[in-house]
Amino acid sequence: MTYAPDLDRIATPIGIVTIRGDETAITSITIEADHTIAETASRAAAVREAAAQLRAYFAGRLREFDLPLVPAATVRGQALRDGIAAIPYGDTLSYGALARQLSSAPRAVGQACARNPYPIIIPCHRVLAAQGRLGTYSGGTGPSTKQWLLNHEQPANRKGTPWPA
Repeated sequence: MTYAPDLDRIATPIGIVTIRGDETAITSITIEADHTIAETASRAAAVREAAAQLRAYFAGRLREFDLPLVPAATVRGQALRDGIAAIPYGDTLSYGALARQLSSAPRAVGQACARNPYPIIIPCHRVLAAQGRLGTYSGGTGPSTKQWLLNHEQPANRKGTPWPA
């Protein structure tokens, strides 16, 4: 059964995060750099759960998300999304390294990151350019939002080294 789409907006340190979905699944998450957008509350169960998990992530109490997401449109797209999701909290991979793991091309990984409908949940911020450079990010204020997310996960970085600026 499909329910009416709903949304929730939560204030976070990186801006307003908008979660869209219905009772059964999340359809998208966006990060708005504008901190003046008013928070809203959803009635849809899946959206409310996503908001609760995102709040826990930003509070430092959650490292892995368990949410019902709408699958990617293609098998290959889902494989790329699953590969990005498998990067552990506090770790990073380059586009090239992830592409090698997934028998893909770095450009395909980059496109999957750029088109990711679930930033933070599918942690494309953990995918870096060559030589550990930050690269781009499509959410919030771009690379500075990516940097904030990596710094937020810094305590879990096994190497104990700062992320590149």
